[in-house]
Amino acid sequence: MKIILTSIGTRGDIEPFIAIGKFLKEKGHQVICAFSEQFRELTESCNLEFASFGKKLDELSKIDAARTLMGGGSGIKKFFAIIKLARNQKGASKEKELKLYELVKQERPDRIVYHSSTVYPVIWECKNRGKTIFVSPFPYCHYVQGHAFLFGKNYGEFLNKLTFKLYDFGAAMTPLIFKKMMQINDKITRKQLKNIIQSRKFIYTISPSLFPRPGYWENNVKILGHQELNRKTDWKPEKKLTEFIAKYEKILFITFGSMVNPEPELKTKIILENLERNKIPAIINTADGGLIKPDNFNSELIYFVSQIPYSWVFPKMYAVIHHGGAGTTHLAIKYGCATMIIPHLFDQFVWDKIISDLGVGPKGIKISKINNNNLELKILELLNNRNFKVKSSKIGNQMKKEVFEDELYKTIIE
Repeated sequence: MKIILTSIGTRGDIEPFIAIGKFLKEKGHQVICAFSEQFRELTESCNLEFASFGKKLDELSKIDAARTLMGGGSGIKKFFAIIKLARNQKGASKEKELKLYELVKQERPDRIVYHSSTVYPVIWECKNRGKTIFVSPFPYCHYVQGHAFLFGKNYGEFLNKLTFKLYDFGAAMTPLIFKKMMQINDKITRKQLKNIIQSRKFIYTISPSLFPRPGYWENNVKILGHQELNRKTDWKPEKKLTEFIAKYEKILFITFGSMVNPEPELKTKIILENLERNKIPAIINTADGGLIKPDNFNSELIYFVSQIPYSWVFPKMYAVIHHGGAGTTHLAIKYGCATMIIPHLFDQFVWDKIISDLGVGPKGIKISKINNNNLELKILELLNNRNFKVKSSKIGNQMKKEVFEDELYKTIIE
């Protein structure tokens, strides 16, 4: 078969698709990955065919409004940031959907595997029923008792159910808007689209050890485990890094991944002051700039990296503090690390609640609210409560035993 996989977002949104693409290619299928330009190198390094959405989507993450939305400011500031991003995003979204439309028209795929950030596959399924597969690393896209849509909060059953109905309504209306924008003349009704939204093949790339599948869900919705991307790289640890790790028995790893914020210097300063005051050895990953390496710090106690494979470093760490992306959350627990989330936006608050409910770490603090006092209490709790480490190791061992390849393949191909 010829299969198009398409998604936008951060690395955590893209990697499950590349992992699935590698798996499908190994099974003999032709795979085309349609992502924004920043993921070309990652995709092609996995020997997968790449189709670009262009650079407009990548440029959005660099504007001040994106930093405000992800990492700080009052509710009012975030509200205006969302408006500004929406205005800037219109052109990028149109470009993305038109490029995907042209790609599908040209390649005539047998299947499309897609993310919530792409719309055209829903339109395409109107004439190709059962040939699209929705993939989500986010929990709560379907009704779960005691939880509202996506953010997982409990507003009471009436309001909880209402949030899912509003999602279904929006998910059906959005393709109609894009259909008009792209001048697609096919006659499609909202009722048709609503039926597709409710009956399409849906895969959560989430471990059931973290998010068990409710028994009352329809059969088209499956939870088939985290899809970890394993790829060969020429990365090797510096001698200083291996010596640093060998020197300490109990090390904390800190990363904000792809998340940025308006005050990376201040956030780093708060973290460093806590670590140095309590003599906590730590590795800090600056990644995409949410944290930065200052000119002066205790280099005997703190080690900075800019990129590092989590599958290499997490097994060597006692605990991890991170932003709460689905991928980082899964890997931290898979490798038995006590875990705390500093959520920046959206589903990260859900993962924060999930891991604290599971008992693998304390409830975190949102990035805009951290200060010397509240962060110190949380870090000390994370490192001193042995139960967090024990529970994480237990769940991590369960996750390592999860095998969903056959069911994943069957869901996509049949």
